[in-house]
Amino acid sequence: MAPQRTDLDLDLEERRRVLDTWVEKQRQVAVLEAEACALLVEQIGFHDADVAESPFHRDAIYRSMVAEFSAAGRIPKGSMEFAFTDARTLSEELPAVRAAFRSGRVSAGHVRQIARASAIVSEAIRNKKVDADVMGLYEAAMLVYAERETAARTGAHAKQVAAALVGETVVERHQRASGERSVSIRSVGDGLALLSAVLPEWAAVAIKDRLDQMARHVMNTRDDRDPSLAAWAFDDDSDTITSDDIAPDDPAFALFAGLFDDVSDGHDVIHGNGTFAVDPDANVQRIPADTRTWDQVRADLFMDLLLAADPSTAQGAGLDNIQGRIQVTVPGSTLTGADTRPALLDGHGPLHPDIARALAGRNTGWSRLFLDPDGMVTETDTYTPTAQMRRFLRARDQHCRFPGCRMPVHRCDIDHTHDHARGGRTRLSNLAHLCRTHHTLKHPDIPDRHRWTARQHHDGTLTWHSPLGREYRDNAPPRVMFT
Repeated sequence: MAPQRTDLDLDLEERRRVLDTWVEKQRQVAVLEAEACALLVEQIGFHDADVAESPFHRDAIYRSMVAEFSAAGRIPKGSMEFAFTDARTLSEELPAVRAAFRSGRVSAGHVRQIARASAIVSEAIRNKKVDADVMGLYEAAMLVYAERETAARTGAHAKQVAAALVGETVVERHQRASGERSVSIRSVGDGLALLSAVLPEWAAVAIKDRLDQMARHVMNTRDDRDPSLAAWAFDDDSDTITSDDIAPDDPAFALFAGLFDDVSDGHDVIHGNGTFAVDPDANVQRIPADTRTWDQVRADLFMDLLLAADPSTAQGAGLDNIQGRIQVTVPGSTLTGADTRPALLDGHGPLHPDIARALAGRNTGWSRLFLDPDGMVTETDTYTPTAQMRRFLRARDQHCRFPGCRMPVHRCDIDHTHDHARGGRTRLSNLAHLCRTHHTLKHPDIPDRHRWTARQHHDGTLTWHSPLGREYRDNAPPRVMFT
């Protein structure tokens, strides 16, 4: 007699079914991504034919192709460029990896890591440093590894295998890797962002050690700055603290003895919650106690060092005069303290009203903006001079106005949507910010079959017309009001 199946057996069977189905779906996703990659290979064929016909316009043809796919797929330009590069590498140099990708044995993440690490093998083959069949050895070694490991581990292993196959020394590897130095930013929500830096390892370790040392000093000495009043004296913000609340042998007693005597109404009183210092009006004000955590102290020190410290002279002259730039839109009622509606850090998201007020007090470059009921900027207080018109456009656009591009306005050009040389007026409804890459897509020196055109509507919306006859709309970023 077969054993009777229990509820536990049935439950385990269902759980295994979910897992097995998920794994199969992941394989199918990889197959679909391989098909998408194959389509990019086809497009590369069209691109190469166009370049062969017009080699002088090679760069414009490539930028137009990337822009078309980026806009159609709503994918960032940089990601699209990587996708085309990976597709070319797979089609020309990694046939075995391409076959494994088509069958779903490896994911798009694995393929990306293998393709990018293969660059030094390709370079060594071109320079005749190694034989062409070394690429086959690289592929075989990586597929065995990739089919049983994660994409992240595959990437690290691929770099080691590639370096070993071409006989690259540690010194050469480090020199090559130093060219990958970079800084990037990614929003993580709720007013926070992840600032990532790829640095030489020794420098990164030294930076972290210095932050640790400075944070340790701050945390070890912060109590020295705070008079130690009894905890029971601070039940809430309405408490009244008198000279009797401070022990005579406490350092705070000597600090505040003179303050108690100077109170004009004859009462030795301090109001508040925390520790105190002299107010300009001869009474006292509260200094909040430092309750930051270890990580919060390090993060604050990191900001202080980057925003306030001057670069070393080794980086070149004149850098000490360069400051970080951000653009903030803040309601007037928030600025005056009438309410606590959040401001907007342009291109990123909401900003705490206290931070917006603090920034406003340190900066004189604020413009008053008038908004319509939908939250769209309609005009500034004065905009006839060119400088004021630029200020309006910066507030409206926030970033490059090509679909999907987020290049901030201070790194963009102000472009005449209808070419000035062909009668376009220099007015707000005919101007928009474009990064240099997308600006040049409209230039008349680009062949007609690869040139983009744009039309601007009265509400600031841009309609782009691609070389393939597609239309892509880019709306002016709305000014969201929080209530």
